[in-house]
Amino acid sequence: MSFPTQRPRRLRQTAAVRALVAQTRLHPSDLILPVFVREGATEAQPITSMPGVVQHSLDSLVAVAHQAVEAGLGGLMIFGVPTTRDAVGSGAVDPEGILNVGVRRVRDAVGDDLVVMADLCLDEFTDHGHCGLVDNAGRVDNDATLEQYAAVALAQARAGAHVLGLSGMMDGQVGFVRKALDDNGFQDTIILAYAAKYASGFYGPFREAVESTLQGNRATYQQDPANATESLLEVELDVAEGADIVMVKPALPYLDIVSAVAQMSPVPVAAYQVSGEYAQIEAAAAQGWIDRERVMMESLTSIRRAGAQIILTYYALEAAQLLR
Repeated sequence: MSFPTQRPRRLRQTAAVRALVAQTRLHPSDLILPVFVREGATEAQPITSMPGVVQHSLDSLVAVAHQAVEAGLGGLMIFGVPTTRDAVGSGAVDPEGILNVGVRRVRDAVGDDLVVMADLCLDEFTDHGHCGLVDNAGRVDNDATLEQYAAVALAQARAGAHVLGLSGMMDGQVGFVRKALDDNGFQDTIILAYAAKYASGFYGPFREAVESTLQGNRATYQQDPANATESLLEVELDVAEGADIVMVKPALPYLDIVSAVAQMSPVPVAAYQVSGEYAQIEAAAAQGWIDRERVMMESLTSIRRAGAQIILTYYALEAAQLLR
């Protein structure tokens, strides 16, 4: 009886050996924590569909920013939850709107010790819940929306955001915002383009988190889950328009897209482990069906392995503690 001379198991026999030859490594600085700040909140409010995640008050937002610095995270992505909304998302432009105030408070608290990111979109601030302005026929008006995005970008840059997360999926948004920033002296403000953002069912818990008023769906401007090569076109366009970082969203259901984008992108690639991905893990773990901590780390490792250099995840603080 002959025995194999090639024994891959030799490199799996102890934890130390496995660590030595690991091809994919996570680091706390790879991780971005998405956070929600609610106007008028005096304390953190739990989000029922996302156990462990909260709507922050301004004070608790600052506290979690300090925790992120201590944990060595890459940054925070801040979303605003206003108490009033209108057709054009005025609260996103208002310097005293909750998102801009939150960004300012965090930047004042942590300075450059943490990358402060602001979600640049209108969906949290519009009474119809769409990511852009809606015309008289009920359609999202791409070009009119770009003008509003430019105004939001300037408000967020003035508030102190290092990075603007353009998540609305309007054609030409990166170039339009880049020009507005440059023309107003914000040449150093970084643009993170949600280049491949799919019209996904995995966003459900996020809608609760931001108290979304969405009417209808976003299939006319977010990408069709059936399509792949379209993502590469979106990335090419965004990079050509001046994107500094591009992102794929969601992450786990679209690891093929993350991989394809990572292979062709000349700029860093991010992926967003969205609310539904988080909720699935939490729900299964609550039933005792999976090992929560193990699946959490495995899921993040798989996103990193696919090629994402930056991962937005609600597990960022917990994962960083385990990694350290």
